[in-house]
Amino acid sequence: MGRGGDRRRTQGSDVELGSAVSLAQRGDEDAFAAAYRLVQPGLLGYLRGLVGNDAEDVASDAWLEIARDLRRFRGDGAGFRGWTATIARNRALDHLRKQKRRPQIALIEQDVLELPGRADTVDAVLESMSTRWALGQISGLPPDQAEAVLLRVVVGLDGPSTARVLGKRQGAVRTAAHRGLKRLAEQLTSGSRAENVAPAASGTLKDER
Repeated sequence: MGRGGDRRRTQGSDVELGSAVSLAQRGDEDAFAAAYRLVQPGLLGYLRGLVGNDAEDVASDAWLEIARDLRRFRGDGAGFRGWTATIARNRALDHLRKQKRRPQIALIEQDVLELPGRADTVDAVLESMSTRWALGQISGLPPDQAEAVLLRVVVGLDGPSTARVLGKRQGAVRTAAHRGLKRLAEQLTSGSRAENVAPAASGTLKDER
């Protein structure tokens, strides 16, 4: 599906999320469960990039805080994604400080492969690569680039929201995301060249025989 279809699907998901959050703030438990289902896969994938196998524990702590402070939230579905990502990141950094560890960028694919495709002016390059391949390569990026890409592609945040979560200037985050995605594109191109060369070489040998 092209960029237009991905954008409409993302917007539709955020509209559904915004409605669920609004109802959940009024005490609707089913609506809170719906919001959880919409947000949790991306949030868990992001946390796996920061704390690895401890992601589920950190996510549980984050959701306890989200549920506690839900009535204070003001915003739409997209804003809720950013708000929950900020809470999750803070819990992850607290967890790492207690263990005196640095964030680790490692991704468990099954948590995020079923997310709807997301495309915008920064990550449009992902249209030409498979989700599985891209997510498998993110762990090889520098930490600042990897986290920016995870928030943009996996959590589904826009540029300003990503900058707020990371506590950085929009320009710096936009640059990090752009460089990370450019590196992924270069890796994709290199891999495609290698695949094209191998069959050609094989065919030449067969002809010579």
